[in-house]
Amino acid sequence: MKTIEVVAAIIIDEAGRVFATQRGYGEWKDWWEFPGGKMEVGETPEQALRREIREELAAEIEVGELLHTVNYDYPAFHLTMHCFMCRLQGRVTLLEHEAAKWLAPFELHTIRWLPADKEIIEILSKR
Repeated sequence: MKTIEVVAAIIIDEAGRVFATQRGYGEWKDWWEFPGGKMEVGETPEQALRREIREELAAEIEVGELLHTVNYDYPAFHLTMHCFMCRLQGRVTLLEHEAAKWLAPFELHTIRWLPADKEIIEILSKR
């Protein structure tokens, strides 16, 4: 089975709300996820995450600690997703997603997350 390695930004604001984006394309269209994407050859996870956030949200982030690495088997591939705690610097402009929202901790279970992201939701729910 093919393995895809990605990075994801767990962006939390001063009020403790979590930033979520809604996919606007592909098999998982309309599902919610943490912003991020595939690492390119020669990039560190932190470099990849900064690049992906620029590409997806036209924004800068401060990359903090590694929260967790998710390993999840989708039907067609294995996903390894390195999830970092991040702080947003400035405003976002959605360049690839169809929607975005800030969710309070008690709202995390109110949207349809991508399967691999659910493990992170459980971790955030216990913080």
